[in-house]
Amino acid sequence: MLKAPPASFLSSLEPGGWRRRPFRRSPPPISAALMTNPAYFEVGRYLGGYGFMNITSYSSSQFGGLPDVAGIQDLGLGYSSEEIERLRAQDIGEGEVNIRLYEGRVVQGPLKGTEAVFKVYPGSRFGASEADLMAVNELRTHVFLQNDASDISENIQFLLGAFETSTGEQWLAFRDDGRYSAADYAKLTSERKLKEQSGSISFWNPYDQAYKLELRRYFVLKLLNGAMSGLVHMHNHDRLHQSLGPSSVVLNTVAEKNGRYLVPRLRDLAFSVDIGYSSVGAGALSDGLWRRASAAGASTPLEKRAFGIADDIYGAGLLLAYMSFVPFCEAGTMDGISLQRLLENTFRLDMYAAREYFLADDRLSEAVDFLDLGDGAGWELLQVCLYESFT
Repeated sequence: MLKAPPASFLSSLEPGGWRRRPFRRSPPPISAALMTNPAYFEVGRYLGGYGFMNITSYSSSQFGGLPDVAGIQDLGLGYSSEEIERLRAQDIGEGEVNIRLYEGRVVQGPLKGTEAVFKVYPGSRFGASEADLMAVNELRTHVFLQNDASDISENIQFLLGAFETSTGEQWLAFRDDGRYSAADYAKLTSERKLKEQSGSISFWNPYDQAYKLELRRYFVLKLLNGAMSGLVHMHNHDRLHQSLGPSSVVLNTVAEKNGRYLVPRLRDLAFSVDIGYSSVGAGALSDGLWRRASAAGASTPLEKRAFGIADDIYGAGLLLAYMSFVPFCEAGTMDGISLQRLLENTFRLDMYAAREYFLADDRLSEAVDFLDLGDGAGWELLQVCLYESFT
C-alpha cells in the first residue's frame, strides 16, 4: 500500500525570499450531510463537457499484464487530439457517457452562498445505463469518504449534494475549489516556457529566471504531494481511484507565486473501486481490473487487493512522470503519450537508464534536474511506482 510519499522528494520546499501574507485558506471541514433537494441549488452557466474512453488492451515491455494508466480514463488527461489519435493503436473504445458541467451556488441552508460546480450524468431514460452506474459509484464513494466529518481529506474534492431530475439525469454538486486541473497548469506552463525561450518574454534581471524555476519546482512538488496524500487517504479507507491522471487533479490556483496556498484535490471518482476484503472481486465497473488481476496470477482476495493498489500506484507514477516533464519543457518537446511509451517500451521501466537518455537532450535538462532533487529521489520514486509496485 502507498503509505506516504518519500519525504526527500515530495516534502514542501520553501522558496527563498517569501514573506508570509494573509490569503484565503481552504474552507474548514463541514458537515458530511448531503443536500438532496434541488431547491437548495441555483444553476448558472454551462462550463463545458467531456467524455470517457476505455483502453481495453495494453502491451507493455516486460510485464505483459501491466495495466494501463488507470484502466478507464477520461478524455481530458491533458493530451492533444494528435496524441489521442496515436492512442488508437492501443485498441481503444470510446464510451457513450458524456458529462456536462455547470457553475452554480447553494441558495438555502447553512451553506448558503457556497459556490458549486455541477457534474451532470445523462439519464437512463435515454439509454445511459452506464452513466447511472458511474454516477451512483461516484456518489457512494464520496459519501463513504465524507462519512466522518472529522476525517475528511482536504485533497479530495468535496461533494455538497446530489439529486435526480425528472428526465433521469444525475446531478452531483461539488464545492467549487478551483476549475483548473494539473493538466491545464502543465499546458499553460509549457506554453509560457516556449515564449520565454523564443524571446517573447524577457527577464530584465538574470536572477528572475532562477527564482521562477524555484517557484515552479515548489509548485509541482506541492501539487504532487497533495495528489499523493489524497490517494493515500483513499487507500487507507479501502478505495482505489482507478482514473488517476493530470486532469483528475483539480487546483485552486495555477499561479506559481501562490504555490504556498495551493491545495490539489482528486476528482473523477466514477471508477473508484471498493477493496474492502468482503468486496474485492465485485463491482460492475471493476470487472476489467479483476480480470487483469486474475491474469497476473492474483487468486485470493488479499492478492487481488494488492494488485489493485499497485495498479493505482502505477497510475500515480505516470502522473509523477507527466508533472516532472511537461511543466519543465517547452510546449511540443514532451507529451504524456510519448513519455509513457519511452518509459515502458524503450527503457522497460528502468528509470536510471531513462535518465541517461534524457540527460543527453538539453531541452529536458530542467526536468532531469527536478527529478535529481534529493540525491535523485524523484527517479527513485518513479522506479518504485512504475517498476517495483508490480515485482
